[in-house]
Amino acid sequence: MDTLLRNTTVPATQTDFLPLQGTDYVEFYVGNAKQAAHFYKTAFGFQSLAYAGPETGVKDRASYAVRQNKLTFVFTTPLRSQNEIADHIYKHGDGVKTLALRVDDAADAWKQTTDRGGRSYMKPIKLSDEQGEVVMSGIHTYGETVHLFIERKNYHGAFLPGYRPWVSQYNPTETGLLYVDHCVGNVGWNQMNPWVKFYQDVMGFRNILSFDDNDISTEYSALMSKVMSNGNGFVKFPINEPAEGKKKSQVEEYLDYYDGEGCQHVALATNDIVKTVTELQQRGIEFLKVPGTYYEDLLDRVGHIDEDLEPLKELGILVDRDDEGYLLQIFTRPVEDRPTLFFEIIQRKGAQSFGKGNFKALFEAIEREQEARGNL
Repeated sequence: MDTLLRNTTVPATQTDFLPLQGTDYVEFYVGNAKQAAHFYKTAFGFQSLAYAGPETGVKDRASYAVRQNKLTFVFTTPLRSQNEIADHIYKHGDGVKTLALRVDDAADAWKQTTDRGGRSYMKPIKLSDEQGEVVMSGIHTYGETVHLFIERKNYHGAFLPGYRPWVSQYNPTETGLLYVDHCVGNVGWNQMNPWVKFYQDVMGFRNILSFDDNDISTEYSALMSKVMSNGNGFVKFPINEPAEGKKKSQVEEYLDYYDGEGCQHVALATNDIVKTVTELQQRGIEFLKVPGTYYEDLLDRVGHIDEDLEPLKELGILVDRDDEGYLLQIFTRPVEDRPTLFFEIIQRKGAQSFGKGNFKALFEAIEREQEARGNL
């Protein structure tokens, strides 16, 4: 199962009381998991991995796990009303419930975080089948989102105990998505700093970048953001909150439609963004578009890049540079009818930042979408 991780050879820092090996999986609570899994296979190039449901002894839900390289998504739907999953979907629509993190010791991860003030979601439990055992535990974070700690060093099955391999004759080719680069949370007014403190105190993260409303603003709206990273840099969680502006910001729109705080987008890494985005567009994924004028002075702003400019312009891919290199990024339109969850496709060419130079163009593109929905 080491193939889930980007790099298992880099040790966590000695002072890291919560050493994380990377994102194990992202779980979405959805209205129809079978259809959601089909969509992500068809549109994003995931492959069938594992299934849990009544046939495997799980009576209250059905879950489909799909994988592409080191990236694993799980889609879970309730089989009856009046339970936590059904209530979550009724309130939020389809969205991210679980950001699962790989650890070497799930019991210790739970103890370390709850001792530091984390609110327990799941006490350490051991799941086992003929393929071995997995230890899981978890804590709450913003909104109804949770972090699960997954210890799978003694497990050799397809995904988790309780799941069986999902063999499908329908397996579209992959699109070059590799792993989770970062996951962004939207929190309420004046809640960014409390959640930054949570990640610092409870999980031992550090604040590696901060953006205020002077960095992330347009004529109409603004937000603030701080990027939290674990000790070895494998897990990064930017936290956004609204800021005062003339009109409603994208974070406010998200909070209204999601009915609370939650995961706004998941950034997916690729080594060839032009190829990946071309493939995704051909499969029906829609992306935000910036004006063509964005590219007129692009090379003056970012300097030399390896890529040809014309394909970037045609696809709407943004470029930004920091002291360590540059990055290329693009954002999908919301993948639900509610203007909530979307995805970022990102290729890093040395840069470790998050595209500060693109914020204005990107947010103006989002505002055009908001205006079309009547929500600006």
